[in-house]
Amino acid sequence: MKQEVRVCVIGAGPSGIAAGKNCIAAGLDVVVFEKNDKVGGNWVFNASTGHSSVYENTHIISSRTWSEYEDFPMPADYPDYPSHQQLQAYFEAYARHFKVMDRIRFGHVIDHITREADGQWRVDLHDNTGAARSEVFTHLMVANGHHWNPKYPEYPGQFSGHFMHSHDFKGVSDDWRGKAVLVIGAGNSACDVAVESARLASTVSLSMRKPQWFLPKFMFGKPTDVFAASNNWLPKRVRIFATTLLLRLLQGSYANYGLPVPTRHVFSMHPTLNSDLLDFIRHGRIHPRPAIARLDGDYVEFVDGKRERFDIICACTGFWTTFPFFDTSLIDYQHVDKVPLYRKMMHADYPNLYFIGLFQPLGCIWPMADYQARLACAEITGQYQRPKDMHAAIQHELAHPHFDFELAQRHAVEVDYHLFRDELKAELKSAGIDIGKPPMGMASQYKLAPV
Repeated sequence: MKQEVRVCVIGAGPSGIAAGKNCIAAGLDVVVFEKNDKVGGNWVFNASTGHSSVYENTHIISSRTWSEYEDFPMPADYPDYPSHQQLQAYFEAYARHFKVMDRIRFGHVIDHITREADGQWRVDLHDNTGAARSEVFTHLMVANGHHWNPKYPEYPGQFSGHFMHSHDFKGVSDDWRGKAVLVIGAGNSACDVAVESARLASTVSLSMRKPQWFLPKFMFGKPTDVFAASNNWLPKRVRIFATTLLLRLLQGSYANYGLPVPTRHVFSMHPTLNSDLLDFIRHGRIHPRPAIARLDGDYVEFVDGKRERFDIICACTGFWTTFPFFDTSLIDYQHVDKVPLYRKMMHADYPNLYFIGLFQPLGCIWPMADYQARLACAEITGQYQRPKDMHAAIQHELAHPHFDFELAQRHAVEVDYHLFRDELKAELKSAGIDIGKPPMGMASQYKLAPV
């Protein structure tokens, strides 16, 4: 007797609702578990600490054009870089339009997931009444994201002021007025926090361990990712050279800003998109600092020997890729430099386990998470056949990254948006599914509630 398929999706963020949509379209029995009371994951703003979410003034860093689901364009009146309120409304509309809301169980917390002897997955959870329950599923789609478990830096000594992680940064309140603030990091969160803080704090410093490329949000009148996509026809080496040269011409040497100068090309790392940072530095509102050597009460000593007093330190030092509901003997990617999954989603040893949205593109996650989920459903329904030697296929993928990314946990799941789309397109085509070209610039026919 054929086993009846029952799919569990963990998380109703942008990747989880895409997984739910594809399961419904494929006629699969699916349940989506979400611990919060809304869809959207980190894009649901929550002013309390402890909940990973955007801060009060967050706007997306990839453009509307390259962030919308390809079968559900954003409304035409959305700006080039929508706010978190607009995005959360968009996710709500998406989930309702594709009937995913009917399959979501809000307020459900996953405690533990065990692989049974027959290969099925036992999910232990607490439901929205607080009652403990267990359910068994034939397939598991993990879409809980990888930007929720904060990574704290460690230094000799102790800091007596307020030490926080960007995980808990919700905005700059009047409590920050007149304060001396140190922001650790050089990624998108660090630059956003530094710029926001500089609007109210007395002094803001930005501590960086290593060089970083900073891209403006607009180039030649277009969102930067739209401008970059128009050059995809160029050979990879030419794109690397041209983009790196263009930034050096536009911005000059980072040494003029007091920043460390990158020695590698712009595609070797996950770039930071921020149009304000360099201006704020040159206006004296943000002060670059080197790495931290030690903490001493309310003073910080840097590796160049200088000491400064601070009231607040905000560590924007990234997140661990962890899955607390799995035993580490089953899944443990916390400290790896490269996550060993085929197409960043398929495990070599567990054919009924899929990770949806577990990648970091030079672009946006959600549209490609949608196609990952579609591929997973194609395999479950028998349309798609994964490589016979999965270990070899995964090893080949790890050995041939899209660009020569720096070997670090930060780039463990790094991909190029367009190259990754081409790879998923080829996989889907082998299952008889042609997703065609990305429909750039389509205006949505769906009306969203005002935000």
